[in-house]
Amino acid sequence: MTSEEIKTRCGFVALVGATNAGKSTLLNRLVGEKVSIVSRKVQTTRSRVCGIVIRDKTQIVFVDTPGLFEPKKRLERSMVDAAHKAADEVDVVVLVVDVSNPKVFEQHEKFMARLKDGGKQAVLCLNKTDAVDKDILPALAEKFFQTGVFSEVLMLSALKGKGIDGLTDLVVGNMPESPWLYPEDMVCDMPMRLMAAEITREKIFDRLHQELPYVISVQTEAWQEDKKQVTIEQTIFVQKDGQKAIVLGKGGQTIKAIGMAARKELENLLEKHVRLNIFVKVREKWMDDPSHYASWGLDFNV
Repeated sequence: MTSEEIKTRCGFVALVGATNAGKSTLLNRLVGEKVSIVSRKVQTTRSRVCGIVIRDKTQIVFVDTPGLFEPKKRLERSMVDAAHKAADEVDVVVLVVDVSNPKVFEQHEKFMARLKDGGKQAVLCLNKTDAVDKDILPALAEKFFQTGVFSEVLMLSALKGKGIDGLTDLVVGNMPESPWLYPEDMVCDMPMRLMAAEITREKIFDRLHQELPYVISVQTEAWQEDKKQVTIEQTIFVQKDGQKAIVLGKGGQTIKAIGMAARKELENLLEKHVRLNIFVKVREKWMDDPSHYASWGLDFNV
């Protein structure tokens, strides 16, 4: 190891918390670019998403994890397992909680017990402080701190961009000496094919309602690129013919709107003209297909 490498630091920080706590919004703020999809609906994030931040000689890899909740289905169990594994493997755990939720403490009791049993400390981020009366925050912070599993407590609003630098300042000193693991200009480790599928899935969340987005999978099947244009073929998998009809919409209007919104964002991201061809297929048991889990980095056998 050279003297230059010894001077550098690099480590991993897991953003963990209940569904809809604002973890993905926080990750995007930390990185300064959109690297994780965001929705008002819960359980949007299915896989671990890494966003990379550089502060002087330190490279910080923030890991956005699926939300913590009580899983019932195979996919849900795999998602929660990914969050737990991330917390076990990183240098710093950041628990992000939504202070506007009246049951925010109860939401995280099992995870805090898991930290305590493992002898691991975490940083507590009280998020969405812009949405509540500030007078409730000191008592809430103290309630969490009394559990004995938090080394620091920060108050922030990821949506408003307040308190973000404070989190980066805090974790940078906890990164171990190490060569950087990613190129200096890299902000996300997600393969572009998966990122494109995630963008389309986000537009589905934006457009469709109730439970339908949760029983849908998007796969990028083909990718052809030249200097001026990218041609992408994607398949949206649903479980029933009725769901396919909803995704298509009357006269194909819904799928057209989803495709237009996804294409616009992809063109901004890729800085090229994008031809996006989306197909909708019925695959009743896609949630039992290991290949979908592998593409998201999830353990099918949990």
